Amino acid sequence: MYNKVVMDHFRNPRNVGVIENADGVGEVGNPICGDMMTIYLKVKDERIEDIKFQTFGCGSAIAVSSMLTEIARGKSISEAKKITNQDVANALEGLPKNKLHCSNLGADALHLAIEDYESKKAGKPRSPLKRKETHEHQTEGKCHCPYCDVELEEGAQFCEACQRSLVEEH
Repeated sequence: MYNKVVMDHFRNPRNVGVIENADGVGEVGNPICGDMMTIYLKVKDERIEDIKFQTFGCGSAIAVSSMLTEIARGKSISEAKKITNQDVANALEGLPKNKLHCSNLGADALHLAIEDYESKKAGKPRSPLKRKETHEHQTEGKCHCPYCDVELEEGAQFCEACQRSLVEEH
């Protein structure tokens, strides 16, 4: 199902870890498949000097994270902004159709990390999105998970879609 390049990046992922005091952090997730990805950037002279990732997900998500970090390392911020989901999939020499969404996560996380870096540089750090309630009523009488926006039954204490507890803040 997976080609040799994908398997290599899955079995031997590059740049795994966390950068303490990162210049930019981007986090994305797909609650439906369970993949969660965080990209950390260290920038020097407008170039990505170091890049690391933490990914919880399938083999494709890990391979995408690994390949993305390899592509982005050493690039200028403006060059890194141009990295697309398709670039990552192409560098991996393709992904199975049912796993292409994983390539979307990689580029999206990179772009969010760059956005975070640029916000901090401009003196406007992004504030993390926090919700006061554990679910929202977007339409009358219908509840939605605050994490993945799936419709829930009234009084639900757990979201099956993203596997998160809804009790803590309720």
